[in-house]
Amino acid sequence: MRIIHENARKYVTIRPEMWQGVKLSMKIFGFSVVLLLIALSARGSDLETRLKQLADSHQGKVALYAKNLATGEAVSLDPQRPVQTASVIKLALMLQAFEQIKAGKLKLSAPLVLTKDNQVGGSGILNIMDPGLSLTVKDTITLMITLSDNTATNMLIDAVGLKPTNEMLARMRLTNTYFYKKVFKPAEGPMPPDQKQFGLGKTTAQEIAMLMESIYRCDLGDRQLCLQMITILRNQQDRAMVPRYLQSNDSSEELSPIADKTGALDDVRNDVALVYTKHGPIVISIFTYDNGDKSWTPENKAEILIGRMAQAIVEAWSPDGLAPKVTAPLASQK
Repeated sequence: MRIIHENARKYVTIRPEMWQGVKLSMKIFGFSVVLLLIALSARGSDLETRLKQLADSHQGKVALYAKNLATGEAVSLDPQRPVQTASVIKLALMLQAFEQIKAGKLKLSAPLVLTKDNQVGGSGILNIMDPGLSLTVKDTITLMITLSDNTATNMLIDAVGLKPTNEMLARMRLTNTYFYKKVFKPAEGPMPPDQKQFGLGKTTAQEIAMLMESIYRCDLGDRQLCLQMITILRNQQDRAMVPRYLQSNDSSEELSPIADKTGALDDVRNDVALVYTKHGPIVISIFTYDNGDKSWTPENKAEILIGRMAQAIVEAWSPDGLAPKVTAPLASQK
């Protein structure tokens, strides 16, 4: 047999006995690929079975989507069902704020003044501060994400706007993700008919995972700004859900290898996370609702469930656990 080398336009002669070796090598390679695909399929099937068992044992409902960003593998349970976001929707407001910062419409150093009208209860600390306090845009974003500060969220809504936030979500083709209103404030103006059903915001497990992946890929196009978003998320103070069984060190002393945004209502517990493992980053998005356990204790059953599900996903895709040091917080540039 003769093979033409396209660049040199030369003929290479392969003797019959050599060709037999080539064919054997190709068969072995093909067989190896098949075995690998079978192993990956079995692993995925085992993981999905385990996650379904956990969901079936829970007194409530679960929507889940997880993606291994290193391999492209994904696992899901009811991933396209619209669900209440609770505070997870604040992730979208942060991204829109950084879009406006990149466009020069907003500055991280710009002052935002705390007003009595924006002060609301629930999570955060600004509701107990005196009105008139001045914070930067960056401070406000940080409080909104790390402490899920509701007052900071309302302040940022005034600065950024819900209309451009929802327009951004539409551009991203996240058609079932929407931020309706300020926290603990009545909805204003014309509202989608499903606002009363979802309250503050709606999404699906898959769509909010896509938004988190977009931040990791730095679709924004400014790596310094993307890195700031990731850094804020890695300083998340609520460690009761996805990080629960994954991280044992004190995340207040160094940046966590888990960047996430949580959300909670009486019968809702949610967490979307970018988890840096020894085998590459994983996006984990878990939403629980209609939960039987409505307690606000460290042993809330939905929070434990989310922790166990995240643990199962990481053990399947990265048996060696989390990355001891995050050296590539953003996807590599192509």
